[in-house]
Amino acid sequence: MVRFLIAAVLSLGLAACQAEEPPAVSLSTQNFNDTRVAKTLFGAMPTGSPQASQPFGAYSRGCQAGAQQLEETGPTWQAMRLSRNRNWAQPKTLDFVRDLSRFAATQPGWEGLYIGDMSQPRGGPMLTGHASHQTGLDIDVWMLPPERLNLTVAERESISSISMRRNAGAFTNNLWTPQHEAIVRAAASDPRTARIFIFPGAKVAMCNSATGDRSWLSKVRPWWGHHYHFHVRLNCPNGAAGCENQTPPPAGDGCAEAQEWVDRILNPPPPDPNAPPPTPRAELTMANLPGQCQAVLSAQ
Repeated sequence: MVRFLIAAVLSLGLAACQAEEPPAVSLSTQNFNDTRVAKTLFGAMPTGSPQASQPFGAYSRGCQAGAQQLEETGPTWQAMRLSRNRNWAQPKTLDFVRDLSRFAATQPGWEGLYIGDMSQPRGGPMLTGHASHQTGLDIDVWMLPPERLNLTVAERESISSISMRRNAGAFTNNLWTPQHEAIVRAAASDPRTARIFIFPGAKVAMCNSATGDRSWLSKVRPWWGHHYHFHVRLNCPNGAAGCENQTPPPAGDGCAEAQEWVDRILNPPPPDPNAPPPTPRAELTMANLPGQCQAVLSAQ
């Protein structure tokens, strides 16, 4: 009888310890026959998975286990468009947002940051919008300087960011400020950052004004759109097996390439009459995602 009681106590203790530690996701193999549309499945998940936090796959073809939700309002930030339920990310990403927003709050005219889309609760392809933002390592930071951080839920649905571009993105407009550049520079200088995507005119403007250490400019890459917000992409966390990092940016500050983007905007090449029509992007299925994403999706 005593032996039975001891065994029972040990069993209960072991169960309690196991309950405190989220289960890890096994490195399962990919199911190449699963043709279910991934965005429909991941877009329907309301909360993160009860697993240890870990990103899987690539930024545009992956998912995230154990995601955490960014607080709707913090001391130096507010999450926007709450109805989208895209303020979920890896713990590393939430720490980055808190750190960058604290820096932004030191800039004249900025109370902090308005944070746009991050990822869905379990990552994966989104129902609308982004091709990336699938692993909990992407953040959209609004260009609108927050004057207050007590917006209501309704205000966060109706308020819009502001565009910084002029001439279709070849130049910045009169709303672009040294504070915008300082915040982008702080984000790019952070060792956690892999890339920042912003419209070409902003990259060229920063290339023309940056002084001192210019190494941070290499991470700032021109990309279409990205004039209402800039997009921060973080490196995979250390030791995150199954997470695919962004290819490092080319050597140099990237300013010549950004100027080429601007030149093409100002003097676009004539259309090629023989160019084939663009191929529509195929919907990602579960077979296209890492095998671990099935476990992330089904975890209860």
